[in-house]
Formats: sequence, C-alpha cells, structure tokens
Amino acid sequence: MGSKVSIRDVAAAAGVSVTTVSHVLNNKSGTRVSPETRERVESAARQLGYAANGLARGLRLQRSHTLGLLSDVIATTPHAGRIILGAQETASARGWVLMLLTTGGDPQVERREIQALAQHRVDGVLYATMYHRVVQVPDELGPMPVVLLDAASTDPSLPSVVPDEIGGGRVAVRELLNRGHRRIGFVTNVDDIPATRGRLLGYQEALREAGVPYRPDLVLAEVSDTLGGYRAARELLTRPRRPTALFCFNDRMAMGAYRAAAELGLRIPDDLSVIGFDNQELIADGLHPGLTTVALPHYEMGAWAVETMVELLNQPKGARRRAARQVVMPCPLVTRASVAAPPG
Repeated sequence: MGSKVSIRDVAAAAGVSVTTVSHVLNNKSGTRVSPETRERVESAARQLGYAANGLARGLRLQRSHTLGLLSDVIATTPHAGRIILGAQETASARGWVLMLLTTGGDPQVERREIQALAQHRVDGVLYATMYHRVVQVPDELGPMPVVLLDAASTDPSLPSVVPDEIGGGRVAVRELLNRGHRRIGFVTNVDDIPATRGRLLGYQEALREAGVPYRPDLVLAEVSDTLGGYRAARELLTRPRRPTALFCFNDRMAMGAYRAAAELGLRIPDDLSVIGFDNQELIADGLHPGLTTVALPHYEMGAWAVETMVELLNQPKGARRRAARQVVMPCPLVTRASVAAPPG
C-alpha cells in the first residue's frame, strides 16, 4: 500500500492541507505548525505507510534525516540522561533520528566513531562533552555541520551552547546573602576549567553587589568529589570564625560538606547553610535536609543543539557560517531545605 499512498492521502487522513503535510514531513523551518497538528500528520503518515516516500525525498535531497551525537564520556555521567533525552525528544519531534556514540576520551576511538557517522551518512554532528570545556573540533569531521553541546570553541563559525556558570554562581550566593549570610565559604574545584572560573566569578560578583568584601581565605579548592568537599568544608568549619554558609562547586562536594558538618555537631540549616551546584537529583533529593542547589540546564541544552542543527541544515550552505550562535543558558536555583538565616 505504501507505494500507492500520496501526499494528498496523508493530508485527507490528517484533516489538513497538502502544504501543511509538506511542511511537516520536510521539516521546513519558519513555518507555524502546532505540535498537535504535527503529531496528527506524522501519525497519519505512519498509518498509511508514507514513511518510505519521506525517505525517498530525503535521498533526493541527499539527506538521511539522521544526526549524530558524538561525546567523550557523557553517557556514563549522571547528567547524560537529561542531555540525551532533550536531544532525542526534540529530534523525534522534528522527524530526525539521533545516533549516540561515545569515545571514552580516546582520540583513536573518536576517529573510528567519526568514520562510523560518515558511513551512516549523518546530516550533522552534535559534538558533546561530559563537562563544560573549550574543545578543538577534530579535523576528521571535515565539512560536516557541527553544533557544540556543553562545549565551546575559539572558532566563531561553530554554534555552541554552554551553561551560564557565572550566573549560576551569582544566583547561589545571592540566595545566601538574601538570607542574611555575610561569611560565605566557597568549596571549589581544584581543576582549572570554565566551570571553576565561572562559578568563582559569580561568587565574587554577588559579594561585590552586596557590598561584602571578597575574602580569598574563605575559598578552598579540592578534588571535586565527596571526599574533597569533606576535607575543604572541615577545614573551613574548624576555624575560630567559621563561615555561616557554604557554596559548594557541585552536589558531591556539598555531600562531603554535610558529612563534615555532622561530625562537628553542626545542624543544617540551623547552624550552617549549604548550597550545591548541578542538581544531581539522587544526591540533592537524597540528602537530609534536601539540598538547595543550582540546576544545570542539560535537557534544554540538548534540545537547543538539535533545534539549531535542524535550522542550520535548512539554510543555504553559504549562510551557515554567518548564522553561528554561541548561547549561554541560564542555570536556575532549585530551592529545597538546606538554607536558612545565620544562627544568632
């Protein structure tokens, strides 16, 4: 039946015009089609077996309607699910298939996976990293359209999306300042990466806005895991004039700060307020009391990367380099129960 089905049959089954069907099945940008109408058209096309005709159109356009998501070790991180879900759901809604390949950070594996993407004739590649960092896009990607996901580049022709590390640090410290805290310690990461630099800048900016002097001695860097957070927090909390609040580089370090506070007989939030970063739900929800933290917009970044790639592919090739956007996505505060006014 599929070979006899026409676009008019799909339009009649969906109760829309032939033009609307064409817009939906060809993923034309700049057209206003509601999600409900898009779903109705796609459902009618599937039921009538019109997908084969759609593939034929893709082949005439030299398109496979497949995108590759090439990452280092993102698939093993707690955040990966949200990034992948955002990318997959958006790709599916736009009629694209998403291939996920990981490299383990091995350049040789990366070259092999890029060859696999080329063999599958992917139309574009989302080049993703486990954490926000500056990358050099592999030469092997060559002429393929590329969008950077949770990564940045010095090449202005590459569209990219990263979290607003500075804004996230600022919103966390503002929350503590608004509750009345003035001695705020920062348990930070020892690695020199954009997240470390950005969150420190946000911490400093929030203090400056509130007229609170920046005290370098209240900033301690450690390995960004639970043990590192414990060591840094314990050192800060055993000082004669300890901080009344801690801003932690991530939720794992905040978990270590909880342990240090418990060992020292400090109750959270009565004696000590704690804010994390990342919103790792198994940690933030699992701690008692629940951890107030800053969320990384992983789902939104994954969705943005796909939308941007589809827009890119629908532009004339000569316009693609001019259209590149570097987006910094907001990191919202997630309020739970670990912050209160300072004691006394």
